Amino acid sequence: MTTVTTGKDAQDPQNTDTLDFVAPKADELAALLVGHTRPPRPSALSASLTFGWRAMLKIKHVPEQLFDVTAFPIMMVLMYTYLFGGALAGSVSAYIQFLLPGILVMSVVMITMYTGVSVNTDIEKGVFDRFRTLPIWRPAPMVGYLLGDVVRYLIASAVMLTVGIVIGYRPDGGAAGVLLGVALLLVFSFAFSWIWTMFGLMLRSEKSVMGVSMMVIFPLTFLSNVFVDPRTMPGWLQAFVNNSPVTHLATAVRELMAGNWPAADIAWSLGWSALFVMVFGAVTMRLYNRK
Repeated sequence: MTTVTTGKDAQDPQNTDTLDFVAPKADELAALLVGHTRPPRPSALSASLTFGWRAMLKIKHVPEQLFDVTAFPIMMVLMYTYLFGGALAGSVSAYIQFLLPGILVMSVVMITMYTGVSVNTDIEKGVFDRFRTLPIWRPAPMVGYLLGDVVRYLIASAVMLTVGIVIGYRPDGGAAGVLLGVALLLVFSFAFSWIWTMFGLMLRSEKSVMGVSMMVIFPLTFLSNVFVDPRTMPGWLQAFVNNSPVTHLATAVRELMAGNWPAADIAWSLGWSALFVMVFGAVTMRLYNRK
């Protein structure tokens, strides 16, 4: 037992009030500090959504990150519509019906490469070292990045469709066709982003990630049917363009928004998406675990 005299009473010997207590043992103190039940382990979905929310908070604190999903899509729609509309289709109003779904696909697919830059930036800051020590589903940080970017893709799609409607685009498929086209685009973009997470883990600097990403994404997006019908191209180029994943996706989105059901192109787009996740997702997680 330990006796403690208060400071006030210690100065007055005639008035001493004491407090008696028993010092707890080490095992008793540990029992007080550590509860008998631990909180449940977070599920894969909740962990992924938490990291997705983290990506949203980064945009909140640095809103300039939204320039690539607002200013860039507007610039793309206006520039290519008024630059090529008269020459390729005779008028802007005629060309926008063909161009808008394709340029929507092109712009969103190009935006996906910034996922790799974000991953590489967090690696350089040492954040990933902390992520790997957390008792969570291992792919959750990667999936969280991609879920956060899906919101960015949705914003870009909404901006481009709004601008397109203002300058004359009229989807024959109505709201349902537009929603189906955007949904397919978001699924493909989520899967395609795994390529850039791989580059973000593999390469050593942000500039390297950006440079390599552009070398990959520019041929895929420009060598497609986004701007013109591939039948006007040389035969050897048609063979590449007709089998490009971006061509299948652009055709599927264009036809869905026109009120049609392009089953073959939808199947190709979903097949490419599954392939990207299986191949590049597996490589990404292997690099992440060994980084």
